[in-house]
Amino acid sequence: MMNNPKPFECRGSCFPQTADLTAKVAEHPCYSKDAHFKFGRIHVPVAPRCNIQCNYCTRKFACPNENRPGVTTKVISPDEAINTIGQAIAREPRLKILGVAGPGDALDNSATLETFAKAQEIFPFLTRCLSTNGLLLPDMIDEIDRVGITTLTITINAVDPDVGEKIYSHVRYKGATYRGRKAFEILNRNQLEGLRQAAMRGMVIKVNSVMIPGINDQHLVEVARVVKALGAYILNVIPMIPLAKFAHITPPSDEEVNRVRDECAAVIQQFRNCMRCRADAIGIPGEEGCGSEPGTTCSPKFLQEKPLVRLQPKGDPA
Repeated sequence: MMNNPKPFECRGSCFPQTADLTAKVAEHPCYSKDAHFKFGRIHVPVAPRCNIQCNYCTRKFACPNENRPGVTTKVISPDEAINTIGQAIAREPRLKILGVAGPGDALDNSATLETFAKAQEIFPFLTRCLSTNGLLLPDMIDEIDRVGITTLTITINAVDPDVGEKIYSHVRYKGATYRGRKAFEILNRNQLEGLRQAAMRGMVIKVNSVMIPGINDQHLVEVARVVKALGAYILNVIPMIPLAKFAHITPPSDEEVNRVRDECAAVIQQFRNCMRCRADAIGIPGEEGCGSEPGTTCSPKFLQEKPLVRLQPKGDPA
């Protein structure tokens, strides 16, 4: 296993425990178990492009009855997003969090920061939350800070190249496409440096780790150690959905997931209520009818136009 990378180590705590940020976490349904059942979030699907390809991910089809990351009924513009936010708040005053979580990578789309900048003026009371694979995080940390992002989710599935190279097909960075071990090394270097820089700026960071049996299930405790040392606040271990190149892998059982969560809990706080939200989710995650029961989703009906949408994000290689 890889040791904590020296260039990224923090001295003391990387997470400034300010009262303001602590209060925001208390109202964030993806960071707090209590908030999960009391407060809502709205994800606006403004980010279709993605700069990496995970072997467990497919975003080409978006069924309105399907709950998983990368799914949206349609992609909308920043102006449409602002209109959607206004409608949602009028219907559900318990909404506290504005997030961009895809359907691609938030930072690989200029519409993400444009949306947050507009929302900063119009809806300043919403906590702004961004989800990313972390590839562009160090390059864009100033812009992220400028639009008022205070909570940040980074998906980090490995810190060891022997493990990581099995999880990703390719990475596109600064005009070049990388594959194999080199792809993972670039991605992970930026993930860890981005995490460190975000934590030093006072952002509250959740790390999502997709648990893939036979690939990284024995490795996630090491991931927990590394991200905790760099300032992550909480870890969310997510069971893999068998899709794409990993469609043949049997997903972990609840018992297996909880075992890994319990092991990681000795290192870092665990979030155990994840609903694997869609990129267009709206509502209180823990409420009945909002993803908490099989066959139910938080997909906003006023964004639905067709029962099935085929997404072809620009720039994806064939």
